[in-house]
Amino acid sequence: MTPQGTSPLFVGRDAELGVLLDHARAARTEGSAMLLLSGDAGVGKSRLLAEYAARTGNTRVLAGGCLELGVEGLPFAPFVAVLRQLLRESGRDLFDALAADGEQELARLLPELGQAPGDRYEARGRLFEQVLRALQETAEPDGLTVIIEDLHWADSATRDLLVFLVRNLDTPGVQLLVSYRADDIHRGHQLRRLLPELERLPTVAQLELTPLSREDAALQAAAIRGAELHPDEVDALYGRSAGNPLFVESLAAHTQLIGSLVPDRPRELLLSSLERLGDTERSIVKAAAVGAVSSDHIEHEMLAHVIDLPDHELDAALLAIVDSNVLRVEGTGYRFRHSLLREAVHQDLLPGQHARLHLRYAEALDTRPELVPADRIASEQAHHFHAAHELPRALSAAWWAAVRAGEALAFAEELRMAERVIELWDRVPDSARRVEGVSLAEVLYRAAGAAHDSGDPARAKELCDAGLAEFPADTAETAGTAGEPSPSPADGSAHDDAVLRALHLRLRGRSRIQLADDDGIDDYWAALDVHPIDNWRYGFLLAIIARELMMRGGTVPAGKLSPQALGDDPANTAAAPADERAITVADLARAALRHAAASGDRCAEADAHITLGTLYGNDGRFDAAVAAFGEGVDIARAAHEPALELRGISNKSAFLREIGRLDEAVDAADLGLARAHQSNLHRTMSTFVMLNKAEALRDRGELAAARDAVANGLSWAKPPLWRSFMHVVDGTIALAQGDLATAETVLGHIRHLGTLRFAHLQHAICSATFAIDAHRVFGDTASAIDIARSVSDASFEAGSALSYGWPLLQSAAQALHAHRAAEGFDAAADLHDRISALVDRIPVHCAVQGAWRSSVRATLLNAEAAPADDAHAAWGAAVQEWAATGLSLQRADAQLGAAAAAAAAGDRHSAAPLLRAAAHAAKESGAEPLERRVTDLARRTGIALDATPASAPPGPPAGLTPRETEVLRLLSRGRTNAEIAGELFISAKTASVHVSNILGKLGLANRGAAAAHARELGLD
Repeated sequence: MTPQGTSPLFVGRDAELGVLLDHARAARTEGSAMLLLSGDAGVGKSRLLAEYAARTGNTRVLAGGCLELGVEGLPFAPFVAVLRQLLRESGRDLFDALAADGEQELARLLPELGQAPGDRYEARGRLFEQVLRALQETAEPDGLTVIIEDLHWADSATRDLLVFLVRNLDTPGVQLLVSYRADDIHRGHQLRRLLPELERLPTVAQLELTPLSREDAALQAAAIRGAELHPDEVDALYGRSAGNPLFVESLAAHTQLIGSLVPDRPRELLLSSLERLGDTERSIVKAAAVGAVSSDHIEHEMLAHVIDLPDHELDAALLAIVDSNVLRVEGTGYRFRHSLLREAVHQDLLPGQHARLHLRYAEALDTRPELVPADRIASEQAHHFHAAHELPRALSAAWWAAVRAGEALAFAEELRMAERVIELWDRVPDSARRVEGVSLAEVLYRAAGAAHDSGDPARAKELCDAGLAEFPADTAETAGTAGEPSPSPADGSAHDDAVLRALHLRLRGRSRIQLADDDGIDDYWAALDVHPIDNWRYGFLLAIIARELMMRGGTVPAGKLSPQALGDDPANTAAAPADERAITVADLARAALRHAAASGDRCAEADAHITLGTLYGNDGRFDAAVAAFGEGVDIARAAHEPALELRGISNKSAFLREIGRLDEAVDAADLGLARAHQSNLHRTMSTFVMLNKAEALRDRGELAAARDAVANGLSWAKPPLWRSFMHVVDGTIALAQGDLATAETVLGHIRHLGTLRFAHLQHAICSATFAIDAHRVFGDTASAIDIARSVSDASFEAGSALSYGWPLLQSAAQALHAHRAAEGFDAAADLHDRISALVDRIPVHCAVQGAWRSSVRATLLNAEAAPADDAHAAWGAAVQEWAATGLSLQRADAQLGAAAAAAAAGDRHSAAPLLRAAAHAAKESGAEPLERRVTDLARRTGIALDATPASAPPGPPAGLTPRETEVLRLLSRGRTNAEIAGELFISAKTASVHVSNILGKLGLANRGAAAAHARELGLD
């Protein structure tokens, strides 16, 4: 029997149903895919999915819905429902097989599978991988459809898992159908950022569900009433419902649509369905609205426990409610006809009713916890106690919800619940007792860690500030100085407080650095001062500091480390005591290795090896660098620490690019991106991997692909430091492409964030290189010179070890040349002398660095107006060195310089092949400015870049030779004979002869008339 008010006829959706069926066939045969089903509330998304599920050719259909409660700490709700359905229908053999080679990560979501593993964060990748494999194996051999409803309510963890699945379902068989309310996606909604990211993926399709037509709405209403409507009634029905099926259902239940008091507003229209019910029935519906937090569903046993009516009265009332189509029977419970109806009922509750009903549900979970799945108890109790204003129990429930979310690796949900505990702490007596003796400082640290892990370093810093304020001002005085022994474990709470304070400082320092606050390293040193040296985390703190100092290109400040902190290594102390000699970053990294080995901290060990790999590469010890990177990555992988593994892969990719092994660099970056997606760390770790790939693609001359890589990286990057670095790389590519608007925008970013002053050398040097180039291109050579002057010699030298300093030197030399061309060849002599000295002093460790050095030297000769033969020889040497590298645009730029020098030296025969090679590389790369410069030089030297008739340029004006045409073009710009001679690589006498011939052939009186005629011809 069809419930009253429900259409027994599925109307107006044949086309959409066909799309879903076709999508299923394609997912089954061609490759797993996702379809986003959007539409306004009540438009029929759930009905369409239900009808489709009954007709799909896939053998299995699993479904789950996002909960409105998802904003309050219940993570992964739809996937928990999907996995629980799979466990119920198929048994646990599949789940046991998934954990055969490691931990049962799915126990984090399904407690019935056993004890959840203890570690977190890096384990998130393993959890997501097991969900992926569960779906892939279930899909064999006949396909699987997974339906996720109400994505607009999804928690952060659900969104992350969904993105992971759609990016990693790489075998046929799985169809993901995901619905969301389009009218709920307001400006600040989380989906506003996620949806464009999903829609760009080739495996994601979209389907928008629109309202019914007038004819289909009439058919639906007629099916509900059992009789056709009069045309006037159809007009009234459609006018009020606008074709929304839910409102059509509600209106069709009224026997008179014309001349009756039918509610106009949607909320009142939905609530009107309760008017036919008695007081008992309405009270049951209100109770159900409070308890139906799981996809508008409530179990019968839970509802019965809260209502507390005799069974026969409850059954009679529920039968009336179901017959009125307010609730529908679903499994062993009931579901509201539509979530809008449940929302309307819930919003109609009086404050007292609201609080009392929530309290009943919270207490029911205390006395009858078996009424809901174990994974939901903590979050539902937190929700109900908080809504009931029972603050002491709300605090306790929120704490356990935070712990549960952390165990499930749902960091944003953990943060929300931990912040609720913080909010309630001072309002509840004896708060610590209610959270098993945990202090407020510990709660704040948990919240800060969750904020950081969810990608919000600004909030993490704020929470660490609050946490550090919980410690007495003299806490630091009880700790050791400069890494000397601190309170031992025997000191009990003092030792624990010292560790907790150090952890707060360490996390705050990391967050500040991500927020582009260079002084964040001060927190690291402060943490080292208070951190007990015998605590197992000490080695990792040393490794973090070594990593940060490596990025800054400096050494350990005097007095920061004691011999005990360094591990009393004889190699370090033989020459001089630790407080009298310079301690290198490599010393610090090796000290971290020793502490890590003593404590068994594999994370610290992996991190220190990776840092040493970069340091060895900077020193030219390439084999040692490769070995150190390999050691660090292997340790991280064996320890199941994908974040550290990705750091090693990313750093190795950067190292390979810096020494010119571009193909290997791209391959390493692709491996890192694949691991990031497999580990669900793409939002936190993919940014720099993508940055390394973009730089390698740029160096290979693949500018469009590099730009795409930057765009992807920017879509993931959140902290300002990461975003600013991506913008700088984007700016360098934009300049190469001739996109001056983007370049100007990036200059604005640099000014706003002050990246030229960043302590991270790589970032500061890349920013300076871009800014110098941009100002030169914009014609502001004075600003370019000022920026070059502002870079210290130490930064130039340290940066050159990273292979970033050489491009900076070349940019400075090019700016010097352009500035002197405008201001005279004695301008900026100080900068010229500095660059010359640095070029002679800085060591060269690889072919790429050697090629950069040759280009800088040749550019300086141009800036000096050196003899043509000297410049010719220098640029020829640069071309030879660049030929041994894969940096195509740098090679083309050198070829252009060599061609100009050859032409100036009278060797046009050598210039022609150089220009043609440069033109080919520029065109292939899409480097339009370089291509224009090549074309301009070819025109001025009379060299044909392509002699085929099809591509020959338009002929010169009647009567003029090509050379005379070039002279006429320069006349239009007001050039003197001497200037014309210099630009066209001819003598002044020859230029004078050309001018006379032009005036005679064109019948012009003087040079001014010739210039005007040239502009008429478009030669200016």
